[in-house]
Amino acid sequence: MIKKLNYLILISMVLGLAVVGYQLFAPTKDDSTEVEVQIPEGATFREAVAILSKSGLIRDELLFIAIGRVTGIDKRIRAGFYVFSGKVTPYDVLLKLRLGKVLEYEVTIVEGDSLLEIGKKLLDAKLMAPDVFKELAFSKSFLDDLDIESPSLEGYLYPQTYRFSKGTKPTTVLKVMVQKLREEYTEELEKRADQLGLTENEVLTLASIIEKEAVVDSERAIISAVYHNRLKKGMPLQADPTSVYGFKSSRQRITREDLRRKSHYNTYVIQGLPPGPIASPGIKSIRAALYPAKVPYIFFVAKNDRSHYFSTTLSEHNAAVARVRAGQRLEQELPDTGLSAEEKGNGNGKGNGTAK
Repeated sequence: MIKKLNYLILISMVLGLAVVGYQLFAPTKDDSTEVEVQIPEGATFREAVAILSKSGLIRDELLFIAIGRVTGIDKRIRAGFYVFSGKVTPYDVLLKLRLGKVLEYEVTIVEGDSLLEIGKKLLDAKLMAPDVFKELAFSKSFLDDLDIESPSLEGYLYPQTYRFSKGTKPTTVLKVMVQKLREEYTEELEKRADQLGLTENEVLTLASIIEKEAVVDSERAIISAVYHNRLKKGMPLQADPTSVYGFKSSRQRITREDLRRKSHYNTYVIQGLPPGPIASPGIKSIRAALYPAKVPYIFFVAKNDRSHYFSTTLSEHNAAVARVRAGQRLEQELPDTGLSAEEKGNGNGKGNGTAK
């Protein structure tokens, strides 16, 4: 009798394992078409299983939920779009959920990118429509929510490479970029800004101008010093890139007409800093804005190699401009700004060659 009972138990276990094996490893999809399934943000594991079942990717919801609880997958399911193609079994689905392999898009913001350029990149990466980006970038309520005191998000979207899952809310995308800026803008930098009497927006505004002007890293702190010195003397900054902000790319040739344009950002016609940044500065330009070199320069002119010649007096500057226009070579021994040899030689390919 006992042997018969053990035999029945063994048969039941084998049959049970066979059923589980079938439920997990028999294909629910066996063709070349793609199935795209969205697990919404905030969805529970049970809700996610129901969505997958409705898409025909799993058979037994209760079994799938039980396995999810045993393995702990139910506690860390990632929201996003999951794509399944070819032969697919419930086990494949379970594995993809465990790995969180959602469809992602990559976007790279580089130092000096403006809102116009960032908006295009977000569109190309299928993360945000232009009208949505523009509305959020200038939304007073959204800026207040992010504790940003500036006319727009310009300068607050930190340059780096980001990966976002398909379906990520536009507000989330932009908040992540601003959060990255705040991570880089450390307590040390905040204290330094307070010492200089500068707000976060003023620091980023000055840093964005430095970002658009500097080509060689070793010149960032010196260019910063020129602007700090001008601010202290009450002189207009006369930064060429500000004259075209909102009108055309600073990568285009800047004309004399541009320099005379009436604009709240054009530092040829306004005193002091513009109301906000003109591009996204990187950490090197942010630090340069806060730690200017100790030099007396108040002028600089771009040389043919896109580095700059710095001057203290107007007569020296005019002579340098004349020599540059004549195609003559200008040499200058600049002070050490504390950068390594590698950083000193690292350019970023910017510069418009216009004289200051």
